Formats: sequence, structure tokens, C-alpha cells
Amino acid sequence: MAPTTIQLIGAVLFAVAILHTFSTRFFEHLAHTRPAHAGLWHLLGEVEVVFGFWAMVLAVAMFAIDGAAATTHYIDSRNFTEPMFVFAIMVIAGTRPILQTAMTAVRLAAHAMPLPGSMSTYIVVMIFVPLLGSFITEPAAMTLAALILADRFFSRGISTRLKYVTLGVLFVNVSIGGTLTPFAAPPVLMVAGKWGWDISFMMTVFGWKAAVAVVINALGAALLFRKELAGLSPATSSNGVGPVPLALVIAHLVFLVGVVMFAHHPAIFMSLFLFFLGVASAYQRHQDRLILREGLLVAFFLAGLVVLGGQQQWWLQPVLMSMNSDAVFFGAVTLTAFTDNAALTYLGSLVEGLSDSFKYALVAGAVTGGGLTIIANAPNPAGISILRRHFEDEAVSPMGLLFAALLPTMVAALAFKYL
Repeated sequence: MAPTTIQLIGAVLFAVAILHTFSTRFFEHLAHTRPAHAGLWHLLGEVEVVFGFWAMVLAVAMFAIDGAAATTHYIDSRNFTEPMFVFAIMVIAGTRPILQTAMTAVRLAAHAMPLPGSMSTYIVVMIFVPLLGSFITEPAAMTLAALILADRFFSRGISTRLKYVTLGVLFVNVSIGGTLTPFAAPPVLMVAGKWGWDISFMMTVFGWKAAVAVVINALGAALLFRKELAGLSPATSSNGVGPVPLALVIAHLVFLVGVVMFAHHPAIFMSLFLFFLGVASAYQRHQDRLILREGLLVAFFLAGLVVLGGQQQWWLQPVLMSMNSDAVFFGAVTLTAFTDNAALTYLGSLVEGLSDSFKYALVAGAVTGGGLTIIANAPNPAGISILRRHFEDEAVSPMGLLFAALLPTMVAALAFKYL
């Protein structure tokens, strides 16, 4: 069936948006060299703005070609639950009570490893926080890991090479680390209910393989930079604030768990989030700055991806379905780098009569490629928004991320394919 005019425009704008994500450093450079229009260049250099910006261009084109009624119907038909959820969970997970609790657990685990400098802390953060994403969801794990890494490593003058390797390993480990359960990783969630994948299935078929790959990736990065990490003294709390009262910690954990439990019911989890904002405001002396700006930018990015991604089914689904179960694994890994991995598995869930081997290959490939680019996995923009201020020009090179994630991606592919 021939694509419509809007579908063709959507595909072109999607390609332009992908190219834009690879060009953000260029716009940041223009902001410094062309101060007369620095505001515009800074806006176009915000990677979180990219897909939202081009989604608005698509909406304008739809208004002009199909009219207001068709455009409104299309926007209303999109599911924006994930952008709202990521926003809420980022803000709650980034609060002082949650971070202090997470850091206490990291310190206790790190003390059990007799390793020099900050190696033990690095290994714990890169292994256990991504695996924790299987229970508190991947966006929450990404937020916690990124904030801890920013405070304990990125802000302390580590090499640019270590920053990129850490980012690549973190993105891959979070993407595969959410596969121990059927509800935490977006690409798994898209198919788990329809295909009958429960927690026992995920643990035995996906989870243990993911855990092996997570450990290998984290240990590999730590060994590769052992001299730099060993020379980095274990950091103490940098903000000089006292501990948060236990009752407030419990209240924040209840909000976090509540939002996770009702992740697919935006009316409920957004109500909990608004209640949380009231509690946070009432006890400001026990709070750092809420990461509302970062959360809103990430939500805008994901919402734009939802709008633009809705126009890609006409070409993406035939490409996927033309592959056999052997080819679809590597096809999914590659396509994930240019589309959201949850979109791939969702398209697969629409097809009846798929073999078990095809289903496994599709999901395994989708999560394996989730660290290659910022758009490959929904939590990635959250990590970028928190850590990018520690990179040159406050911009993460997409090619730098891609090259840094290649080796851990290969480790994940080997684990899912051959273990």
C-alpha cells in the first residue's frame, strides 16, 4: 500500500531529526562563535529539544495538508503515558532523600570490595543500579546512576575517554538490565502481556543472560581504567548537608513505589506526583533543587518521538517482518539505533503467528541495541540531560557515544545469542 503524503513527510522529518541529534555540538559551537543569535543556536543545540521541535513541524504540515480535525485526532490518538512517567520518576528519583538512600546502599556494597580508590564504587554503580532497574523501572535506575556518577566521578575531573566509556556502558547496561522482570523495560512491556511472558520466564530466558553481560561490561570498563579509578579517592558527601529524617525518606520511597506501581495509569501517578511536589515544598530544607527542567526537557523529547514515530509504521513493520528469526536479532539491534526500541517490539506485537524464536530474537535485539544512541531507549535522554554538563560545550557527541557503546553492545549480543 503506497504511503500517504503525511507519512512521507513524517519519514523525512524523522530522518532530519536523527541527523539533528548528531549535529547538536555544531549548534553549540555556533552559539559560542555567533553570539548575535546565541539563543537560537543554544535551543537547536539542546538534544532534548530535537524531536519535540521536528514533531511540531510535522504537526504544522498536517494542519496545512489534512486540516485541523485530522491533526487533532492524530495527536489525541498518541499515547503520552511514557513521557509523563519518565518526567515524574526522574524528579522523584533525583531528590535528596532518594539519593542519600541509594548512596548509602552503594557505600555498603562498595565496602565489601577491597579495591583501591573509587573502583569499588564505580563497579557497584555500573552493575547493581542498572539491574535495580528491573524493579524500580529503567528511567528511575538511569536517573539514580547518572546523578551518582555525576557527583562521584564526572564532577571530579576524570578523562573525557572515561566519561564516554562510562556513558556507553551505562546506557547498554540499563537497557539490558531491565529484562529481569516483564514490567520495567519498555520494549519488554510492549509484548509481555500479549505473549504471556511472566517474571519467571523473564528471569530464566532473558534475566540471567543480561546479568552476565552487565557484570562483564562493568568489570571491563573498570579494568580498562583501573589506574584512573584507583587514583580517584573515594568521595564523601559533597554538599555538606545532614541526613534526611527517616520519616521523610519513607515518604519519598512510598511516592517512588506508588508511581512505579501505577506507571500505566497517568491519572493516578500524576496525582501522586503532584502530592509529592507539595510534600517536597513543605520540607524544602531537606531537598536539593528538583530536576524539573531536566525532566520536562526529557518528556518533551520523548513526546516528540511518540508523534514522529507514529508515522514510521508503514515502512518499519515490513522491514522487520521480512526477516527470519536469525536475521531479526541483528536487524533489531541496528534499527534500534535509529528508532525507539519499544517501537520495534510494539510493531512485532501487532503480528499474529510469530514463532517463539522470532519473538525472542526481536526483543533481545531491541534491548541489546538500546545503548547505541540517545533515541535507542527511552531512559537515555534522562542520562544525557544529567551528565552532559560535564562534557565540552555541554554536549555529548553522538558518534562518541556510538563508539563507546559498541563493545558493551557486542558483549550483550553474545550473551543473548549464544548463552
